[in-house]
Amino acid sequence: MYLDSALAPANRADPRPASAVSHGVGLAGLAGLIAWIAVARHFAMDGPYAALVGVAACGVPMILWSLLVDRVHRHRSTGIDWAAPRLLRATIDTSLVKLTGLWVTWAAIALIYATGRFYWRGNFQFAMWCFERAAPPLLVLSIPYVMWLDRRLVEPRDGAWALGAWLLGQGAPDREAIWNHLRSWAVKGFFLAFMLAIVPPGFGDFIRADTSAILSDPVALANWLITFMFVVDVAFATVGYLLTTRMLDAHIRTANPYAAGWAAALICYPPFILMNPGGPLDYHPGTADWTAWLAGHPIALALTGAVLVALTAIYAWATMAFGLRFSNLTNRGILTHGPYAWSRHPAYLSKNLFWWLSTMPLLSTGSLVDATRATLLLGVVSGVYYWRAKTEERHLSADPDYRAYSDWMARNAPIARALAWLKGY
Repeated sequence: MYLDSALAPANRADPRPASAVSHGVGLAGLAGLIAWIAVARHFAMDGPYAALVGVAACGVPMILWSLLVDRVHRHRSTGIDWAAPRLLRATIDTSLVKLTGLWVTWAAIALIYATGRFYWRGNFQFAMWCFERAAPPLLVLSIPYVMWLDRRLVEPRDGAWALGAWLLGQGAPDREAIWNHLRSWAVKGFFLAFMLAIVPPGFGDFIRADTSAILSDPVALANWLITFMFVVDVAFATVGYLLTTRMLDAHIRTANPYAAGWAAALICYPPFILMNPGGPLDYHPGTADWTAWLAGHPIALALTGAVLVALTAIYAWATMAFGLRFSNLTNRGILTHGPYAWSRHPAYLSKNLFWWLSTMPLLSTGSLVDATRATLLLGVVSGVYYWRAKTEERHLSADPDYRAYSDWMARNAPIARALAWLKGY
């Protein structure tokens, strides 16, 4: 649901707006990730460094496909003019101001990480370890990169430049550009730390699993495949947050400017998450999962496990469809292929259906009150995701390209048409 410029019909038989991301880039990333998983399982490499290599194995093929096959660096939406680079002396002042704004932004993010004790506990310690080691080379490399890119940008004075100019007292501040820059980096700083924190656990669980035991147990097989889907989802999402670069046409166009959008998203993630054990939206007390209620019924277990695997596959597919562009709270290019040809929010839909089916909140290990409470709370959780979807649509609807996509989906998408039929439209 993230937009690009200039949409055009893909062909006369399919008037759907063209997607900003090709099928090939996601398949390239998936192939690279699977190849590394095969190597890691063979050599029993299940640690955090092997998990990081998995992210690279996913990202590098997508970069190569994007540059060599899709040639995304030639897209007009990058804002880069490769044909007429300016002389360095014509852009050096702009680059130095931009570097000032960029480094101050990074320093503010580092201060937040250093101050928040939350970031130095549990899995987040690994994310901080990654940042500590990445920071020095990034700081050094940012100088030649910004100077090289500014010579080729049609308009090099972006949000980082606007922030630097304001800090250096160079005229009236461009508040809109500055706030969009800060929101964009807030998204990247918050979610990249989270993604890096959850990369190792799922990867390690999948690699360590005993295949011989899995194949003889449909529940174990379903859980193993579900873990694999989450490994795919996390790898693609991490790559998306890492590679928000113009040369890959994966930069953030806009970050959600609405407080409601941020509130709806942040309460679904630590440290603000409301659904964790003991949280106000924790619907688990008094419940048992699907394996408990269906124990002793192997066919029902196998069928339910298959459905849960399929729902998780749709969830992972929705992330994979973004290629290099996955990111919460941002506009990075419209998607119309894959699950986004069926629903504008396939990830939210599949995730919530998974929770309802796996938890079965109407069944309780306690009393009718417990079952009612669990059902109501899970309903509120689903309502939160409905709220997230609506705040995303509000943000993206500022772009006429998204409105064209949304109108097409309302007329043609199977899920939208089914919902309209149920409502009697």
